This record gives sequence, structure tokens and C-alpha cells, in this order.
Amino acid sequence: MQYSYNPANEVDVELVLAVDISQSMDKEEQEVQRAGYVSALTSKQFLDAIQVGPIGRVAVTYMEWGGVDEHFIVADWAVIQDASSASHFASKIAEAPLRQVQRTSIASALEKSVQMVQSNQYTGLRQVIDISGDGPNNQGGSVTEMRDRMVAAGVTINGLPLMMKSNKNTWQAMLNLDHYYEDCVIGGPGSFAIPVRSKEGFADAIRMKLVMEIAGLTLPDRTTPLLHKVAGREPVRCNLFD
Repeated sequence: MQYSYNPANEVDVELVLAVDISQSMDKEEQEVQRAGYVSALTSKQFLDAIQVGPIGRVAVTYMEWGGVDEHFIVADWAVIQDASSASHFASKIAEAPLRQVQRTSIASALEKSVQMVQSNQYTGLRQVIDISGDGPNNQGGSVTEMRDRMVAAGVTINGLPLMMKSNKNTWQAMLNLDHYYEDCVIGGPGSFAIPVRSKEGFADAIRMKLVMEIAGLTLPDRTTPLLHKVAGREPVRCNLFD
């Protein structure tokens, strides 16, 4: 659908929250994930970051994803510019029923996210995809090829690798999921990944991530242990998982 230009649809950021609901996410983890987004979207820090922008409003959508073509729009595109609009958007996330699907196609989720950006009615200074997940791409072709196509379309892809299992010997930890997201998933100007290593830390990680995305910030490594450089380790062989 083509939209005519409307200054009321100008926003600082068009942001897709693309959230993993594959079967490796148990019910408790899904509830923690939902609650973390609701808390972050209504936080003072997030609302303050929006006000810093030259336009003072952002367009956001919340999509849950699993395998190829398994995309569920929980909260469709809406403008957030103040506490009231943030609360209204977050309530749609909080009230939606939980779903669970089997596969994990990061490639398909990225493609769908960019389609949503390109077909909405908004004109953003930046376009950002915020993709979370607790495992590597296992369906839908090469995630790196899809990432490169999406970045070429002008979007920035940030990652939220979920590593919340308490046992450090879980497959997530053994696969270095945070490294996988850094090497195989994220891309574009200023892109970053913040791993979530505990259920207790989820809400804080989401809030930090949203503030950085809305404000267009990147944090120097010395200020936070959540961000670290890729240099100094072996790169992940992304195609092992496709």
C-alpha cells in the first residue's frame, strides 16, 4: 500500500520489535519477555529518550516470530510520544495470548520486519529492527545473506540474544549465542547486541536497548560489561546453522 506524505507521520525512528516465540522459550520465559517489554516501553528513561529526538515521537510495532512465515503482529504500528500513548501500546502486548511455535527462522523474521518498515505510513529518520532470540537460525536459508540484503535496504538490525538458562552448560552458552548474534545477525550503522543472561536482568536489558535505539546511541565498552568487541576471538561460522 502506498501512502501520501503527511507531516503528522514523521517520526524519529521506525522500530520493529521482533520477538522470538520458538518452543525453546518456556512459558515462564515468555512471560518474563512480555513483562520486560511492557516495563521498558512505559519507563521514564524510554519516554525521556523519545523527547530528546528532533521530532519527539517514534513509530513502533511488536511482532512475534518463529519459523518461515510464522509472524504474528501483536501490536500493530502506532506512534509513541508520551506516557499515554506508550501505555496504550504496551497494554496490547500485555493482554495478548501467549503463542509457541517450533522453528527458528531469523532470516524470515528479518525479511518480514523490513517489509513492515517499507509498507507502513510513517517516515522515520532511522529504521531499526530489534530482534530477540534464544537460538541460531535453523530454517529459511542464510541469515547472513538476508541480513546483508536488509541492511542494504537502509535498516539497522540490533540483537537481543537470550541466554537466560541458569546452567552455563546449556547449548545456548556452548554455542556462544551472543557471538552468533554479533557475527551473523546484527548489521547496519551503529548496530549492537546486548545479551540477556538472567530473567532478573531482562527488563533492564530491554530498557537500555530501547533507549539506545531511540536516542541513536552506542555505549563505549568501558561503561558497561554488556557490550564487548568482536575482535580477539574466532569468528562464528554462521552457515553451520542455516
